[in-house]
Amino acid sequence: MADGRRLSGLGGLLPYEAWRALIDDGHIRRYKPGAVLVRQGEPGGFVLALVAGLIKVTRDESDGSQLLLAVRGPGEVVGDISALAGGPRSATVTALDCCETTVLAAGRFRELMTVHDSNDVLFRHAFGRLREREDRWAEKATLPAGRLVARELLRMAAQSGDAVVGLVALNLRLSQDDLARCLGLSRSAVAGELQRLRALGVVSTARRRVIIRDLRRLEALAEHADAWPMTAE
Repeated sequence: MADGRRLSGLGGLLPYEAWRALIDDGHIRRYKPGAVLVRQGEPGGFVLALVAGLIKVTRDESDGSQLLLAVRGPGEVVGDISALAGGPRSATVTALDCCETTVLAAGRFRELMTVHDSNDVLFRHAFGRLREREDRWAEKATLPAGRLVARELLRMAAQSGDAVVGLVALNLRLSQDDLARCLGLSRSAVAGELQRLRALGVVSTARRRVIIRDLRRLEALAEHADAWPMTAE
């Protein structure tokens, strides 16, 4: 647990003792909203275990655009792939709100994974991230905008650790432009889909904040085209 929340990411898969070892063995580093934790292209000599807060993962493309890959919450380990494979950082990670991490050298991280018999978990997690990326590309190619937005909100809810018996407050600190880039949609399309979800009573919104009012219905809308009203899709 982190701040009383359910852990996501690698921390949610590791044995409790392994996660505690990452926290206890590292030194604390805190970040304000907007601060960069790691930057794409930099050497990957250390990892950060996210204890509290939300981060966004972005990648700069060759055409000058920036792609939002994910939003992650407590339990995420930043830099685990670089620690495994070597080479530079493949993405930039930025704090969305006040974040607390512990920092370990990449070699020490690998050592702790071995000591706690967690290398298999680490590799499964890494391959799972690749599979998740492939699944998202497939969704973008095949699903209508409404279901794309619903699925992304569910992913962010799962990563945030903020679920409270059917009511999920997502303090995303993201603009609609960010969400649009994540989904490969226009800003106006995302705004329209959020408006439809508000009209259905599934979410409410404020500036850079989404509150999921009906988690079960959002799950149905994400999975089934016939869950939407006839005029919705």
